[in-house]
Amino acid sequence: MNCYDFDKTIYKSDSSCDFYLFCLRQYPKILCRLPVQIVAFIRHYVLHSITKTQMKEVFYRYFQDIPDMTEALRKFWDTHLHKMQPFYAEKQQEDDVIISASPEFFLEPACKKLGIRHLMASPVDPKTGTYNGENCHGQEKTKRFRAIFPEASVEEFYSDSLSDTPMAELAETAYLVKGTKLTPWPKK
Repeated sequence: MNCYDFDKTIYKSDSSCDFYLFCLRQYPKILCRLPVQIVAFIRHYVLHSITKTQMKEVFYRYFQDIPDMTEALRKFWDTHLHKMQPFYAEKQQEDDVIISASPEFFLEPACKKLGIRHLMASPVDPKTGTYNGENCHGQEKTKRFRAIFPEASVEEFYSDSLSDTPMAELAETAYLVKGTKLTPWPKK
């Protein structure tokens, strides 16, 4: 079994950011939320006064301005699935697991189109942008993986972020992804 992060790992950029930009063109009304989103980014990244989950909830409030999320996601993935990393198509196996901090409902259509059956991601309400559980990040990824696959061995793990070290430590072999370059996971 191989496990993969999604954004900047098997998908070339950040799919949440790409979707936001896509939605700006489709639903310009969401631009009205930008001042509040900027304040949330500052509060998280500069002032450290709110958590990453709280900041993301403020950012994702723009979901409320999308009249048909299912249709928006269909259009988005129809035009963005080409951004998948070529290495993933070569390595893909039937039992692959995608573990991502992106919203689960958001990645489901992409995984379905790619034939990926196992997805673990953040539980975000597609209508409100609120979380219905923990952000699937860092140690939370390992916790969720073990809850579903308690005895599974991970042959390979791929991610662009060292925050995924807990998952990398579960794997026999782990790779850090930077652009199209794969390098062995750094040793402690």
